[in-house]
Amino acid sequence: MPERQSSPPKKPTAVRGKKAGRPRRLPPATVEEIFRRFEARDPEPRGELEHVDPYTLLVAVVLSAQAADAGVNKATRRLFAEAPTPEKMVALGEERVRELIRTIGLYRNKAKNVVALSEKLIAEHGGAVPPSREALELLPGVGRKTANVVLNTAFGEPTIAVDTHLFRVGNRTRLAPGKTPLEVELGLEKTVPARYRRHAHHWLILHGRYVCKARKPDCPACLINDLCPFEPKTPPARAE
Repeated sequence: MPERQSSPPKKPTAVRGKKAGRPRRLPPATVEEIFRRFEARDPEPRGELEHVDPYTLLVAVVLSAQAADAGVNKATRRLFAEAPTPEKMVALGEERVRELIRTIGLYRNKAKNVVALSEKLIAEHGGAVPPSREALELLPGVGRKTANVVLNTAFGEPTIAVDTHLFRVGNRTRLAPGKTPLEVELGLEKTVPARYRRHAHHWLILHGRYVCKARKPDCPACLINDLCPFEPKTPPARAE
């Protein structure tokens, strides 16, 4: 009986537009249109933390970890009235700082960090906030996200600070899908066109905070609804 010839193995089907196991990113033309719309609606977006200079911004961002901006602003109005500089913050002391920010979550540890970073600024940077990610991340209470906010807002660097809102938007929209904040940040650095990178962080954070919310995104009010692959989208409210 003649030997039966086996069929040649089939070639694996290529997955168009993405690597196997990795979510597909948006086409460059779609990304361009998304940021064109954001810019057209809000050409100069601003963060919501109140500050007057790099130092008060740095302190406000450190205090904002796991806290709402509105609550931080209430506390920093009192704090900055007494200590708007590193020297005055150190003189104020940790106990008084705790009293002034006790309405903010984790206020004890935050008060300790604010005084300690103020001491370090005086000792190593002449009381000025350094325009360097490496130097900023060596300050007590300052991580990559805080450093990126300060570099972007105070010094005009095109950095992207990934908070919970931006992490959600980056994944839902497929602008920069990633499993960690750093993956999303690095993905956005590659994806966002250079002309939009300076303000991308604020556009996306504000979009996530007020429109692309965690539990019930306001898809009917979304500026980029027709460009976003997220499903299922929230339907418009029914008329009574």
